[in-house]
Amino acid sequence: MTYGAGGQCINDRNKSMKLLFDLLPLLVFFGVFSVYDIFVATGAAIVASLIQVGWLKFAGRKIETMHWITLGAIVVLGGATVLLQDDAFIRWKPTVVYWCFAAILFTTQILGRKTAIEYVMGNQLELPRQKWRVMNLSFGVFTLAMGFLNLYVAFYYGADLDPDIQRRHWVYFKVFGTLILTFVFIFLIMLVVSKDIKVKEGQ
Repeated sequence: MTYGAGGQCINDRNKSMKLLFDLLPLLVFFGVFSVYDIFVATGAAIVASLIQVGWLKFAGRKIETMHWITLGAIVVLGGATVLLQDDAFIRWKPTVVYWCFAAILFTTQILGRKTAIEYVMGNQLELPRQKWRVMNLSFGVFTLAMGFLNLYVAFYYGADLDPDIQRRHWVYFKVFGTLILTFVFIFLIMLVVSKDIKVKEGQ
């Protein structure tokens, strides 16, 4: 199926809107943190995550594994942060999410007929089986490493600084640093497999 300029524009716009929707809790967290504090921001992120999944359910849209894992982590760890007024729980949240994804990726790498990455992207792209496995393993290593990096920035980087400043450093890393690293990683891994990628018709 061939798209005209208008069809491609609509497709790109839909992808951009989906990305913004997926980032909604993170954007809400950062916006509220910029005005109030990490506890109010965490509460706002919990509400945003519940609204996000609730809207998907109400609209009959597919609720992806990513949404369920993120929702569970923010409700449990974010809830503990708000109730106990201890931000250590919310600082652990990205690591828990990353390591949940890593566990899924590594499990399907070893046991699955298809890798997790192929389940997610296989409807849009065609790749040789070995390339799917390379991508899946790479994402697994990346998410595992990002979990450790988050712990370092959350609890050790700038530990001698004022707690409010150190906390702000972590929030900026969580919002901007992880996004930049993720986009760079995706760009690099797509370069590695680019010569073998075929976009399926109708995508």
